[in-house]
Amino acid sequence: MTITKNQNGNLVTLYVEGRLDTSTSVDLEKEINAIADADQLIIDFEKLEYISSAGLRVLLAAYKAYSSKKGLSIINISETVMDVFDVTGFRDILNLS
Repeated sequence: MTITKNQNGNLVTLYVEGRLDTSTSVDLEKEINAIADADQLIIDFEKLEYISSAGLRVLLAAYKAYSSKKGLSIINISETVMDVFDVTGFRDILNLS
């Protein structure tokens, strides 16, 4: 998995490419935790191929961390990854587009 970060003031966008699973979710979690000065986080999943429950756990923690700020948004979600959000009920929790 590859993560690219773009920061514009208090807005941070993370571009995630590859597979977000047990072995790679730690990398995303570290990247999110390292962003201390952002009010809003956008995660771009345009090139994400797969997400596991470990990846969902990281997203839920990020959602909670940013709920007291301007929020977390996940954008450019493939149909395959959106199916996982639908089946798990995360579509109703997270801000997805």
